[in-house]
Amino acid sequence: MSNDRAGHAATIILHRIRQNWRWSKAHSWAHLIEEHDLNPLVRGRRAIRKTWWRLAQREQKAPPAPLFLVGVQRSGTNLLAHGLDELPEFQVYNEGNTKAFDNYRMRALPTIEQLVGQGSAKFVLFKPLCDSHRTPEMLEHFGTRARAIWAYRNVDGRVRSAIAKFGDSNLRVLRAFAAGEEQTPWNTWQIAGLSAENADFVRSFDLDDLTAESGAALFWYVRNALYFELGLHQRSDTILVNYDEFLAEPERVAIGVCRFLEIPYRKAMIASIDPRRPSQRPPFPIDPRIRERCTALKERLDMTCSAQLARLTGERTVARPASPRPTTVAAHP
Repeated sequence: MSNDRAGHAATIILHRIRQNWRWSKAHSWAHLIEEHDLNPLVRGRRAIRKTWWRLAQREQKAPPAPLFLVGVQRSGTNLLAHGLDELPEFQVYNEGNTKAFDNYRMRALPTIEQLVGQGSAKFVLFKPLCDSHRTPEMLEHFGTRARAIWAYRNVDGRVRSAIAKFGDSNLRVLRAFAAGEEQTPWNTWQIAGLSAENADFVRSFDLDDLTAESGAALFWYVRNALYFELGLHQRSDTILVNYDEFLAEPERVAIGVCRFLEIPYRKAMIASIDPRRPSQRPPFPIDPRIRERCTALKERLDMTCSAQLARLTGERTVARPASPRPTTVAAHP
């Protein structure tokens, strides 16, 4: 390995150590182990169940299909990926798996295609969050077999989790972009796919005066806006999953996801979830213009997600009461 490559690898390792150390201080090491699926007992039991299922399905094996789990970081994608991984129809490549990812960026599509072809399950799941802006490209590369799930959550929940794990990294990247600084390979993905309208919206702020919380909320907005800007709401091979609803009504959401993927629903998918509504913490003091954009986008996502889930579960679409619009507060816990 050259000195440059060795130095790059060392930088990445140090960055991940710092992220996980910050996360462990904000939460706990047990939470970290659960999030990264590091418990050997859980992984061992899952591997045994899948082996038995796949042996029983040998005569009925169809070509594996790719499933892309996308969206904005800290939006509950780990919980959804772990739930799907409990089902025998899935083989999972999380974003830290070096066979499918290089520094959290998905490898070239021919490499992904090879991994899918080698799969032993019905679906081979990839979690390319840093490549969410490439979702149409990924789906079209694989044709009718491919599926995508775009996960999202309420902006304050995402901001709280992102600040705990990443600090002010979202704000720093947006500042560099607005200032016209050259983007590094580490940060380029964060502004990739940014529409001209949203690029102007980002530049309309004095980003030196924004807080880390407002920066993380602005990032939530521009990345989740891609769902509509890319036309994913018009595709039958893509659905939304609301993390907050998944926590509140896990079985209902899980059934919808399984019907979308045309696989049997099994309770193992939600066995680790204790149904609960999002905690009613005071909202963050986010810049009012950013808050207004986030609220409007969240309402549009919620309406689209509810309609999709109603179609999948055969429910009558019922208009849910809109969440109260948060007001800026002086402090947060």
